[in-house]
Amino acid sequence: MDTREIELIARKLALQNAYKYGKAPQAGAVMGKLMGTHPELKAQAKELMPIIQKALAEIGQMTNDEVKSELESIAPELIEELHVKKETRRGLPELDISNVKPGQKVTLRIAPNPNGPPSLGNARGIIVNYEYARMYDGVFIMRFDDTDPSIKKPMLEAYQWYVDQAKWLGCPPDKVVIASDRLPLYYEYAEKLIEMGKAYVCFCDHDTFKELKDKGEPCPHRDALPEENMKNWRAMLNGDFEEKVVLRIKTDIRHKDPALRDWVAFRIVREEHPRVGKKYLVWPMLDFESAMEDHFLGVTHIIRGKDLMKTADKQRYVYKYLGWEYPKVYHWGRVRLLGFGKFSTSVMKKGIEAGEYTGWDDPRLPTVAALKRRGFEPEAIRNVMVNMGVTETDIEFSMETLYAENRKIVDAKANRYFFVNDPVALRVKGAPQTTAKAPLHPLDHARGFREIHVDENPEVLVTLADKNAFRVGDIIRLKDLYNVRLTSMEPFEAEYVGNDLSVLKQGARIIHWAPVDGLPVRVLGPDREYHGVAERGVHNELNNVVQFERFAFCRIDSINRVVVAYYTHP
Repeated sequence: MDTREIELIARKLALQNAYKYGKAPQAGAVMGKLMGTHPELKAQAKELMPIIQKALAEIGQMTNDEVKSELESIAPELIEELHVKKETRRGLPELDISNVKPGQKVTLRIAPNPNGPPSLGNARGIIVNYEYARMYDGVFIMRFDDTDPSIKKPMLEAYQWYVDQAKWLGCPPDKVVIASDRLPLYYEYAEKLIEMGKAYVCFCDHDTFKELKDKGEPCPHRDALPEENMKNWRAMLNGDFEEKVVLRIKTDIRHKDPALRDWVAFRIVREEHPRVGKKYLVWPMLDFESAMEDHFLGVTHIIRGKDLMKTADKQRYVYKYLGWEYPKVYHWGRVRLLGFGKFSTSVMKKGIEAGEYTGWDDPRLPTVAALKRRGFEPEAIRNVMVNMGVTETDIEFSMETLYAENRKIVDAKANRYFFVNDPVALRVKGAPQTTAKAPLHPLDHARGFREIHVDENPEVLVTLADKNAFRVGDIIRLKDLYNVRLTSMEPFEAEYVGNDLSVLKQGARIIHWAPVDGLPVRVLGPDREYHGVAERGVHNELNNVVQFERFAFCRIDSINRVVVAYYTHP
């Protein structure tokens, strides 16, 4: 491929990038796309960068309209490619929207219990429901089902955590609803059902009712008149009864599935609610509250776990009694997160309270907060969750999948630095005073270079693993510095043998290193901590993800006497 042909391809890809994002493209992104579409050019990377930078300089002076016009003229297929990818990248099957009436919007919701921050599982629900809402120009609702003040007690902070982290994921809700604000509305419809003879107050204890239910026999209170049930209901609200008293929805007491027989809609809970205190004593069960809200909010489509398949069967009784149309329902299978073990919100909370974890963003936890602090790109999380699709098949999800997706995005952004974990000092005899010069990014020299000063006959730091991999007589290339030959293992010493890269053809290995006066670094990872030394230039990277060469991508979290970094992924 001649130079003129390469220049045209680079210009097309740079125009496409500028058109897609509405701003001047970055050299690394264009280079990555060029290498991906024409891998035969990888050997010419150094020659390609000036060509790309020339195109970027010209395109950076163009307006968005000028970019679009030229791209339409020389490569209209690249515009079409963007639109096709926008529609198909989602990987989501179409919804059945036959139930959506004229003037009605497709409406979906995520309904978490805010007893902790969003986990990776919650992220899936947020992302998929949001994507569907956008696919159909619809509405995405975040509804907090916080009507369990005892077993799954809400955390006041978690409400805002959910909203903020949904926004960070790129999935801001169009509307936020909190169930604990709306109990009078649920009471109103409970009373409608009582008046219709479709709900009754049951005084049986749990075991007694279960015995009757399993035999398909009604409890003695089932046939009480609506007037008596209303009186008992009001007594429940006044706190006149003990906690075993409940309001049940009347279904089919002989239904083939005992779980659907006269299910509980309301129960008495005397424990204080974090938001509304002791304002209410009678709280709806999730099946009732969710049924009400899906109707009130105009939800047209529900996506829920297949473990909740019976929920729709229960709720349809209420919808039938009230003359409502039930939403379309889709179920998906469980996701088993490989590499994290079994984590529930309660398990994580106990671990934090016991000091086992530093907080909800501890890198060992499968929370959105932890992924954010580790430096993951929200786009990568969205892509992975969408690619799972909506299927009833159970899925095993490996973090390696997320690592690969995130690497595609972060590789072009992250500056490179040397970091040596488990450092050992190597004395180099006969070496001149010099300054190592290495690019911040190998494919984008326009970003500049790191300069690391090295004295004559210096000590440099290398990893213990590298030391153990060599023996006396081996020639090693200290990356971007010079070549050395090992002369002693104890003490660990080498001699300077020049700077000729031809040693690589003779089998010499390249290893990274760090200056002895570098910055001490502590890397917090999901499996362990790493301690070592990095180049001093890392102090400019606070809150950024960098690539520690031959180690991993890491996010620089804090810079004090010791730099603290969070391990992103290899």
